[in-house]
Amino acid sequence: MNKAVPMDQLVDMVMAELEKKLSASKAADNPAAIRSMNSVLENEEAQRSTQVEKVSLVSELDTELDSAPVPELDTFTSKIPTPKWEEGMNELLASTPARIGVWRTGTRALTKEVLKFRRDHAAAVDSIYGEASQALLDEFGLFTVETRYENTENYLKRPDMGRIVTEEGIAAIQKKCKMKPQVQIVVSDGLSANAVDANLGDVYPSLLDSLSAYGLSTGTPFFVRGGRVAVMDHIGEIVQPEVLVLLIGERPGLVSSKSLSAYICYKPRKGTVESDRTVISNIHRGGTPPLEGGAHIGTIVNKMLEQKTSGVNLEI
Repeated sequence: MNKAVPMDQLVDMVMAELEKKLSASKAADNPAAIRSMNSVLENEEAQRSTQVEKVSLVSELDTELDSAPVPELDTFTSKIPTPKWEEGMNELLASTPARIGVWRTGTRALTKEVLKFRRDHAAAVDSIYGEASQALLDEFGLFTVETRYENTENYLKRPDMGRIVTEEGIAAIQKKCKMKPQVQIVVSDGLSANAVDANLGDVYPSLLDSLSAYGLSTGTPFFVRGGRVAVMDHIGEIVQPEVLVLLIGERPGLVSSKSLSAYICYKPRKGTVESDRTVISNIHRGGTPPLEGGAHIGTIVNKMLEQKTSGVNLEI
């Protein structure tokens, strides 16, 4: 089965089609150009299929050669024809993925940049309304409980409902989980199911390896659908772990819709304040690498157990 076309490739394909039709339109008064345009239109589908197949073949070849995967983030290059300070512009572009130096056509942004903006906005919306892969959760043996969020619309309006596990969820946790573990790991979609799908496969095994290297034991991991950060307090009351690690999808932005955060707390209970939590954010391919993030979380957990504290009181 062909692999999906990378989004940057898709934008380039759309731009190529627009430019082709624009050139054909300008030559519309020329009979020869009209015949050429008709021929182009008749072959559009075949050409598009060929392009998709070529992209797929290249992608498959890259995989076989262990090449780096297509990056999630665009490599931003300046579109400004003659910047007054080219060296400074290049340094700025190298330091941030923000949309700078994109230039314009007259008073509007370039069409390609508008398409990229709309693409990234759509990816952010999909992250919020998406669902984590059940196959991935099954792979790591994570059973699922829900908060009282009810649905995505209510989840966005009532953050407090994402902090409380349902009665059915409480019963499942009490039945399936080891009580009073040294380290309890919980995964939640939060505001980005894509973040779980994109990063859990690397973060979770790396975290387990790190905890094992420190000689630390874990409880029974599970997944919380519709969770907010403070759901770890409710779970802490039920399971009563020494340290709880919550891997949760971050609020998606226009740079990345796949960013994961790890909130870590020593003995989270009802009444825990935000300053008691330690957080490692921006875990994704364009930020903190997932493998590195998982290993670092294990180090943080070990320090919490040694110092018996977390948050602002933890000395890292």
